[in-house]
This record gives sequence, C-alpha cells and structure tokens, in this order.
Amino acid sequence: MKEYFKRQIQLWGEEAQESLQEKSVAIIGSGGLGSSLALALGASGIGKLYLVDFDEVSVHNIHRQVTFRIEDAGKNKAEVNRCVIESRCPYVEVESFAEDFETFAKRGIEVDLILDATDNLPTRAKIDAYAKATKTPWIYASVEEFQGQVCFMERASFEAFRITDRTPGGIAAPIVMLVASFEANLALRYLVGLPIQKDTLHYLFFDEAGEFVVQKFAMPH
Repeated sequence: MKEYFKRQIQLWGEEAQESLQEKSVAIIGSGGLGSSLALALGASGIGKLYLVDFDEVSVHNIHRQVTFRIEDAGKNKAEVNRCVIESRCPYVEVESFAEDFETFAKRGIEVDLILDATDNLPTRAKIDAYAKATKTPWIYASVEEFQGQVCFMERASFEAFRITDRTPGGIAAPIVMLVASFEANLALRYLVGLPIQKDTLHYLFFDEAGEFVVQKFAMPH
C-alpha cells in the first residue's frame, strides 16, 4: 500500500494516509458528480464508500458520467459505480444501495462525511436535516451549464437555498469533473485533518471569455 500511495504520502505523510483507511464516506447520487467523486476518493484510499442512487443509467448520461459505458444503460448507477471502483481501487470497500436518500438514512449507518452528488434541492434539504440531526458534516455541490457551487456545510443553514421546480440547463463533461474535483479536494483535506473553509459557498464558473472564476460567499447560520 505504501508504494501505491507513494505520491500522496509525500504530500501529507504516512500517518495521514493510513488514517484515510479508517474513514467512511457516503456519496448520495451516482451520476456525473457521484461517479467522479467515487473514483477520486476510492483512488485516494478512503476505507469505506457507501454509494446511494435509485436511478438507472441512461444513454444521455454517459458523456459526462465517467464510470459508465454504453452497455451499462438500464443498470443501477450505484451498482455500476461499485463494480468500477472495486476493480480500480484495491484499498477501498464499497457498498451500493439502489434506493433514495430517505431509505438509506433509515439504515442508521454512521459515516465521517456525506457528499452531495444529487441533482435536486429537496433531497439536499433532507441531507442537511439528517446531517444536522446526526452531527455529520456534509458537502453540498451542484453543477449546470458552465457553473457550479460547492460548500462544506457545518453550521450553515440550508434555508438560504430556495426550493423551486425548474428545468435544468445543458451541461458538458469538463465542468462536472471540475466541480467534483473541488468537492473531492475539500473532502480529502477535511478527512486528513488539513485546514479548509467551512460554511463558505464557492461559486465556480467560466465567464463569457472562457476564463475560470471563483467567488466566495459566507453562508448564514
């Protein structure tokens, strides 16, 4: 294992790397963000991943959901991700759940961190309520068109987000992977004990000239 994670051990030390083997993370959603998150965290040495998604792979998902192939259409997303992560990441244990978040929450599984990879605000509100009730930190993330948002939620109130019904815009693969990488980086820094900004909304976007911009906003408590 030391050889496998040699470059990461150079980054934060052997003790921190070994500590990741004791960590568990629930990823809610196994689509664009979720598949990229599962790859990033599985390859980084997280000991246990719980992948949750009731949905099946559709052909129009595959261009931006990096673990899926054409032949996976019709299969459960969480289960496909589990198989991919287990085949590529030898030091992680993965469980998949073909169910919604409410059903998963009733299982009472304790984790160190919850990662939002869903695509709707009502589910995120349920994640926030559960996280606060169980005192579990979680990271909110969303992505659409050429912009995304990420926030490590600890004391921040999710009431800042208005829950509305709307038709999502288009999306391309690079922004999905960029937002997932930002979310995964926050998760890893937190899990190894490195400093991070909590309760700060990071708004990531490409402007009209294609320049990458990050803006930060303090979330109300």
